[in-house]
Amino acid sequence: MNKIFKLFVLLFWGISWMTSCSPDEISIGEANVAPEDLVEGIAFKIEHDAANPNIVYLKNLMGSQYTPLWNHPQGRSQEQTVTLKIPFAGDYEVQFGVETRGGIVYGEPVTFHIDNMYAEFISDPLWILLAGGAGEEKTWYLDLDADAVSRYFVGPLFFYGVDDSWLTVTEGQTIDGDSWNWQPDYKGNSWLFAAADFGTMTFDLKGGAHVTVEHLTIPDRGREQGSYMIDVDNHTMKMVDATPLHDINRDGVVVNWGDIKILSLTENSMQLGVLRDKALSGEDPCLLVYNFISKEYKDNWTPGETVEPEPALPDNWQNDVSQIVSTSIKWVLSPTTPFNWANLDGSLMNSWNTVADYPDWTGFDASIPATYAAFSLTLDSDDHSVIYVAPDGVEQTGTYTLDEKGYYTFTGVTPAFNICSWVNLNTSAENQWRIVKIEKNASNKVTGMWVGVRDPEKPEYMVWKLEPQSGGGTGSDPLNDWKKALAGKTFTPDVNWFVDWVGFPPDFSGGWTSSSTFGDDYTSNGWVWDADVREVAESATLRFFMEGSTMKVELNQMKEGTPYSATGTVTIDPVNNILNIDIPLVDYTGTVAAWLGSTNPKSLTGNEYDWYFVSHGGSNLGNIDSNGFWLGRVTNSIAAGDTSDEVLIFHYVKQ
Repeated sequence: MNKIFKLFVLLFWGISWMTSCSPDEISIGEANVAPEDLVEGIAFKIEHDAANPNIVYLKNLMGSQYTPLWNHPQGRSQEQTVTLKIPFAGDYEVQFGVETRGGIVYGEPVTFHIDNMYAEFISDPLWILLAGGAGEEKTWYLDLDADAVSRYFVGPLFFYGVDDSWLTVTEGQTIDGDSWNWQPDYKGNSWLFAAADFGTMTFDLKGGAHVTVEHLTIPDRGREQGSYMIDVDNHTMKMVDATPLHDINRDGVVVNWGDIKILSLTENSMQLGVLRDKALSGEDPCLLVYNFISKEYKDNWTPGETVEPEPALPDNWQNDVSQIVSTSIKWVLSPTTPFNWANLDGSLMNSWNTVADYPDWTGFDASIPATYAAFSLTLDSDDHSVIYVAPDGVEQTGTYTLDEKGYYTFTGVTPAFNICSWVNLNTSAENQWRIVKIEKNASNKVTGMWVGVRDPEKPEYMVWKLEPQSGGGTGSDPLNDWKKALAGKTFTPDVNWFVDWVGFPPDFSGGWTSSSTFGDDYTSNGWVWDADVREVAESATLRFFMEGSTMKVELNQMKEGTPYSATGTVTIDPVNNILNIDIPLVDYTGTVAAWLGSTNPKSLTGNEYDWYFVSHGGSNLGNIDSNGFWLGRVTNSIAAGDTSDEVLIFHYVKQ
């Protein structure tokens, strides 16, 4: 059985490497590589940082023609150089492999040693929420006891799409890919597994990151004592020699119980996701998400108490929806995404971004928006008056209130009409809507708000997306914000946070570099950054200026040792956050970064001069002067025949 398990693990690793993202398509090496060739000092090396030996660099020595495959204490990677930050003393294992034309080849695991603890690496709130902080421990229970009581969640097990993560669950972002969820309440779905005392799961930070799991319902596992490591940037956890509490029914359907996504984590609650394997389960892959509560919460919980998640609205949200430019805002129903369902925390249940995304069972198609185009709701925050115009043109007037929890209560008007088939827009029995989610554009202006009515039986909202039609921050010129942010300013490539790789629009989630990744470090990322690349970056500038009503940009740089200059026209699509710049941008020809490119040949729009304006690392139009901006081009696209979707983004800062 152990041999079979190891075989599945190797297969799982292989599939993961084949589908994971990479800086760009890298050539696959020759097939004549054997495991005995992949030894430390020849195929790769392990180096401790000279200033901080708790920082460990894993470096590929096989050359860029091979895609490296690392299995290390903090997960899996395929970068040429990997930087590990290990907080605790101890022995750690690394396994190195490469992708060849003959398949994936791994060498034997190699051990490295950390001498001392470095407490700063466990100062992130995620470590504290999970284990209580340095020198402490924290115990967790599956949120279901022998009396079939769930205290925090509606049940102990939820199901999510394989692409769901902290971004979609905690941050409520909408992403492309396999993103969905089913959150069964245990009372109505007790067939999932029998209620029981499942045991405890205790994480500690006492001289190391240790975990002890008491599996009371899985005798073959019993008491497990192991270790764990958190990747705070990607919100993942790796457990070794232990597995999270789970039911015996699904014990055999997960290849690697130690490969965990942290979907949410608070002082009282935690959601951990593992991948259900199709070969083992006979069902399509999904995330099995187990819901946990802390011992303190369980011990202090009062029967009958209901603790439910609340929509997380952004700071200053009341002003956002009450006074965008004027106090009177006219809202219309979105013609592309008019309705959806949302969880109690405001996260949308379905990743519908266009009309074509709606499944047939909803009854919504391209012919429907015209039927409600006349609908509008004009809200004036000055006198709290409301004008409701129904799709048939009938007008009602009244008043409204908006409380601190985001509830609109209407008097004199009752917005209600059929959208399509069986889908209706309506208010609650109390003539209310609740704001569950607010969307903003690159300039931090509201582009839509999701309002909804809670289902009387299920823990969810039926929601509708309203978009501001007037008073929407555009004034007479929808490009005013862009012109104000860019024109008259000069920007240069950021030599500290040079580039990053993120997901596809519209969310651009992910990224693995930071503001300290590049700079003077010419070894960790030598495949894209060295002194020559920095010299070109420091020589380059983008100067934006207005020529009448047309925005222009002037590029200056050293190109293969020679001064180079070009001027182009900038055309802005403020809806899709795209800048069309009709000249190639900074060219790194002659350096190791030449492959980064200076145009966007795989652009989803078909125009190689279209660059995405990417909100990343806290940047947007409103803080360009302090945070700069990111421009992105597509490097990998499934639609173009690649194995993944990926956007390469370049960071520019104000000179």
